[in-house]
Amino acid sequence: MEEANEVVSPRIGLPRLPVVEWPAPCSDEGPRGLHWKTRPLVEWAAGRPFLWVDDEINTMDRLWVDASHPGPSLLHRVDPVKGLVEADLSVLSDWIRAVVTPG
Repeated sequence: MEEANEVVSPRIGLPRLPVVEWPAPCSDEGPRGLHWKTRPLVEWAAGRPFLWVDDEINTMDRLWVDASHPGPSLLHRVDPVKGLVEADLSVLSDWIRAVVTPG
């Protein structure tokens, strides 16, 4: 959350970025298998391009975002054992370049 702006962003050269304030997790919202963060994240994005980097992203999240979010999105699952590695950063930066300079 906000701590990422203080700990992660400076280490990888990012500016302060907007942070989603998560509601309390609720297990009865959405289809079975949908992560509790998915719906609030899509609502917060409001059609804008967004990246979601997490170690809990699954197929249901991808399907739900594809069906519910009209703008570009990238749901990138990070290996919880390895954490964020160079290969992940390459995927993210390639996606950002493609969205910012399409064509």
